[in-house]
Amino acid sequence: MYAYYTQLKEPEITPLKAGLLFMLCAVWVFTGLIGHDPWKPDEAYSFGLVYHIIQSGDWLVPTLAGEPYVDKPPLYYWTAAIFAKALAPLLPLHDGARLASGFYTVLTLLFAGMTGRELLGNNRGWPVAILLIGCLGMLVRAHEILTDNALLTGCAIMLYGFALSLRRERLAGIFIGLGIGIAFLSKGFIAPFLFLFISIALLLFRNWRTREYFTALGIAILCALPLLVVWPLLLYLHSPQMFFDWAWTRNIGRWVGFAQSGNFHEVFYYLKALPWLAWPAAPLAAWTVWEARKRIWREAEFQLLLTSFLVMLVVLSLVPDINDQNAMPMLLPLALLATASLSTLRRGAANALDWFGIMTFALLAIAFWWGWAGLLQDNHAWITSQLKNIQPGFEPVFQDIPFWIAVACTVLWVVLVWRVGRSVRRSLINWAASVTLLWILAMTIWLPFLDTGKSYRHMVDDLKANLPKHYKCIAGMNIGDNQAAMLQYFGDIKPRTQSSPGCDLLLAQGDHISKPLENEIGWEKIWAGERKGDTRERFRLYKRVK
Repeated sequence: MYAYYTQLKEPEITPLKAGLLFMLCAVWVFTGLIGHDPWKPDEAYSFGLVYHIIQSGDWLVPTLAGEPYVDKPPLYYWTAAIFAKALAPLLPLHDGARLASGFYTVLTLLFAGMTGRELLGNNRGWPVAILLIGCLGMLVRAHEILTDNALLTGCAIMLYGFALSLRRERLAGIFIGLGIGIAFLSKGFIAPFLFLFISIALLLFRNWRTREYFTALGIAILCALPLLVVWPLLLYLHSPQMFFDWAWTRNIGRWVGFAQSGNFHEVFYYLKALPWLAWPAAPLAAWTVWEARKRIWREAEFQLLLTSFLVMLVVLSLVPDINDQNAMPMLLPLALLATASLSTLRRGAANALDWFGIMTFALLAIAFWWGWAGLLQDNHAWITSQLKNIQPGFEPVFQDIPFWIAVACTVLWVVLVWRVGRSVRRSLINWAASVTLLWILAMTIWLPFLDTGKSYRHMVDDLKANLPKHYKCIAGMNIGDNQAAMLQYFGDIKPRTQSSPGCDLLLAQGDHISKPLENEIGWEKIWAGERKGDTRERFRLYKRVK
C-alpha cells in the first residue's frame, strides 16, 4: 500500500538472512520460559489459576486458593493449562504453563510482521518483529505467565484485519473478529472498546468510508459474536451472581467508579512511560510522523496506525489498572510506524543509534559478568556488597552448562556487532541482539540469584518443615492472592478463612514491623519467615494455646 521514497538503499532479505532473523526471534522468545519458579507478583497468582484448572478440571470458573477469581475470562489460563498438562512428563507444571506465553508471543510477532508487509510493502515484515523484540517493555512481560500476552496477540490479529480491510474485506473481517474474540477472552472488555472506537475514528477519513470497509466490519462482528457470548453465557448459567461480579463489579463498574472518582493523577502515566517501554520504536515512530507530517493524514496506512495508537492511548489510560503490561498493545502501532522510518532516517542518525546501543549494552554485559564473578569469588567489591544486600544469604554455585551458554552467546554478540557496514536495519538487528544477550545472561548465570529473590519455594519449604506433626487445619489472616497460590502449589497448604472454627494453627501475613495479631492472647508464635531479601512481607505461624 505505502511506498516510502528511498534515501538508504536497503538490501533484500535473502532466505539466509531471514533464517538468521528467525533464529534471533526464536532465541529471544524461548529464552527464560523454563527453568525457574513462578515469580512474584503477577506470575504467582496467574499460575495459581492455571494450577486450579489442572487439579480440579474446572475449566469454566477461574479459581484461586479455593475462591472464585473472575477478574478476567479464562482463555489464557486454558491455554497455559493445556501446555502444562501436555508437557507434564517433561517439564514442571509452571514451566509448561509459561510456554503459553511463548505461543502467544510467536503469534504476535507473526501477525505484526504480516501487518508490516501489508501496510508498508515487502521487506517490512521482519523489521517489525525485530523492533518488537527490541522494545524494553516486551522483554520481561512476554516471558511471564500473563494474560496480557494473549491480549497483545488478539490486538495484533485485529490490527492485521484492519490493514486488510481495504483490499480483502472478507478475510479482513474474519481476522478482526478473531482478534476481538481472543483479546476479549483474555482480558475482558478492553478489546471490544478498542475495536469500537478505532472503527468509528477511521470513518473520519475518506479512505475508510468504503463499501469494503463496512463489509469487513460486518463480518468482524459476526465472527466475534460467538466468542463474545459463549463464556459469559456459560458463566451466567453456572452462577448469575458470578456473572454480575465479573461483568460489573470487577470490570465495567470499576471503569465507571474510576471516572466518577475524579482521581486521574495517573492518567498521563503512559505518556511518561512509553519513551522507555517502546524504546527504540518510540523515537523512530516520532521521526516517521515528523518526516511525513504533510501527508500523514491523507494516506490510509498512516491513518490506521495513528488512529489505533491514539485510541489505545486514551482507552488504556482510562482503565483503572495503570501498569506497564497494559501498555503492550500500544507497542504494535509504534513498531509499525518505526518500521516506516527505515527508508528515511539519515545515515548519521542510524549510526548514532547503532553505536549508542553497542556501547550501552557492552557496558551492561560487562557489569553482568563482573557482578556474577564478584559474587562467585566473594571479592568484597562495592557491587558485590550491594548484590549481597539485595539477596542476603544467597550462596552462588558455579554451573557448567549455563556458564558456557553465556560465554558462547557473548562471543557471538561481539562478532555480530563488530561486522563491517552500517544501516538502519543493521542498527535495529544489533539492538535486538544486544537485548537478547542481556536476557540470556540474566536467564543463565544470573538465574539462581533472580529465582531466589522472586520465588516463594524456599519460604514455603521452611514453613512446611516447621509445621507440627499433628494439627486440624490452618486459618489464614491477610494472605494475599499471590501468596495463597504459592502456598497451595509448593506446600499443598490451603489456609482457611480466619473465621473458620476449629483451626488450631493461624498463618498471618504482614510486614517486618507491625504485629499481625493485635491480641496474641491464646496464640503462641512457632515460626516466622519470608522470601530472601524481602523487606515488606513476613509470615508468622501461630499455634493455639489450650
